[in-house]
Amino acid sequence: MKSNLRSIGETAARFGLDTHVLRHWESVGLLAPERDGADRRLYGDDDLVRIAVILRSKAAGMSLEQIAVLIDDDHGPKRHAVLQEHIADLDRRMEDMRRSREMTVHAFECRAHDITTCPHFRANIQDVLDGTRDWSLTS
Repeated sequence: MKSNLRSIGETAARFGLDTHVLRHWESVGLLAPERDGADRRLYGDDDLVRIAVILRSKAAGMSLEQIAVLIDDDHGPKRHAVLQEHIADLDRRMEDMRRSREMTVHAFECRAHDITTCPHFRANIQDVLDGTRDWSLTS
């Protein structure tokens, strides 16, 4: 069954993107849409799947370089290494989010006039005060 072909404008609009984003992803090798006789890009169903994977992966914090490894058939062993690193990064970020939520809930429920004077609140930021948290991991 032949996939439906869509213009770059239709494809970009479907995902809420500007067309230059799709062109950029093509320039870095993430997409390879068909071309018509006038050299206009035509995106098929498989291209839409790749775009969805790129968007979901970017939302999860992956770089375009990591995504390229993820969706390229030639990177089997490297794919596992990239995914292991990304899983570890997601675990760190999830722990940061859990601690941030805990801190925010406490700040919401705390009766202290100045939250920074509350000893329980301070316990939530002790790793920051101690300098034991590597903030470069969250950038």
